[in-house]
Amino acid sequence: MRGGIRGKTLFAAVIFLASVLVLAFKLLNPTPVQILVEGDTAIISQVPGLFTYTDVLEIGAALVLMSATAAYILLHDDGVTPALTPNASAAEVILEERRQRWEEVAKTLKNDEQTLYKAIIDEGVIDQSVLVEKTGLPKSNVSRALYGLESRGLIERRRRGMGNVVLLK
Repeated sequence: MRGGIRGKTLFAAVIFLASVLVLAFKLLNPTPVQILVEGDTAIISQVPGLFTYTDVLEIGAALVLMSATAAYILLHDDGVTPALTPNASAAEVILEERRQRWEEVAKTLKNDEQTLYKAIIDEGVIDQSVLVEKTGLPKSNVSRALYGLESRGLIERRRRGMGNVVLLK
């Protein structure tokens, strides 16, 4: 289902960009035609800077499409809703949204990094030595994987006494 939602958003973005290009082209290059009516005769002459009715219709259609697709892109619901009660505080909502984002990031990591990242998500803030115990990974693997996560800006290690405390960014 997420692929379908992304596909619709991509389609809306393409329509938006096409509308912007049509609008820019029409506004920068107006059709230079002027029609003068004197009595029973009509004179068509070339005058720069004026728009024909066709140009006005094309500009209007481009504006409507651009507005509609922009509204869709900005306001559509991506289907992700926090699993919280209606009386949840703003902090709980923010935390749940971040947790969902962190879960998505965890899917893109390597094995050891993914194991550690999920353990950090579960705890929020955890000692590096506790991570070693909780995951069963060797200290060197934990240290190396934490360095990788830290270099990507996903976690932060802070010195506490003889060890490190690991927290999510």
